[in-house]
Amino acid sequence: MGSNSIFGYLWAWLPALLRGLWVNVEISVLSMLLGTMLGLVIGAVSLSQARGLRMLTRWYVLVFRNAPILILIYFTTYAFPFELNIFSWTFPFPDWIKVVIGLGLPASANVAEIFRGAIQSIPSTQWESAQSLAFTRAQIFRIIVLPQCIRRMMPAWMNLYAGITMSTSLASLVGVHDVVEMATIASNTVARTDFTILVYFTLLLLFFMYCYPIARLTRSLEKKHAN
Repeated sequence: MGSNSIFGYLWAWLPALLRGLWVNVEISVLSMLLGTMLGLVIGAVSLSQARGLRMLTRWYVLVFRNAPILILIYFTTYAFPFELNIFSWTFPFPDWIKVVIGLGLPASANVAEIFRGAIQSIPSTQWESAQSLAFTRAQIFRIIVLPQCIRRMMPAWMNLYAGITMSTSLASLVGVHDVVEMATIASNTVARTDFTILVYFTLLLLFFMYCYPIARLTRSLEKKHAN
């Protein structure tokens, strides 16, 4: 493999591309962690008996489920400061954290809907039977409802994670040194059209290799749950 061939260039740039991909994976994992924790709270509150709380969570879900992800990323990038001043200390607030927040917001809205749907899918007879056995509402939720909700949520949650992972490719637009940024640098450095085509095709392949197993596992869980 000649060093001047496009495959030689690709081999030379592959470690940088993989390091960039790891940044995308980190952002996707942290975004889903943030979105899941926030979404579980919002989903639980959406079932509250207080009408005001239900309306508030409903509007939250409507806004962030339907907002363009790129707009949210730009919003969090420029709405939050570049550094935080707490008393006499100054802490940097890097762009990748802002992207995590920008992706975590729509993820939380989707998780809230997934969680609410999972809870409502539990037959009311299970609640009634548990209450007749003197279980408290908290015990019913923790012991009986939540384990079933987790199983029912997993396929949709994993499908959402795959979508969030693909959306991390937008992070390069706000200066995050992810795999797309690395591919752009490689393309501009080599300055060959055939290499540019190859490097972006490699990006497609890398995302496919990461997300396809998740999709297969999601289908497997869906079939298992259907049976």
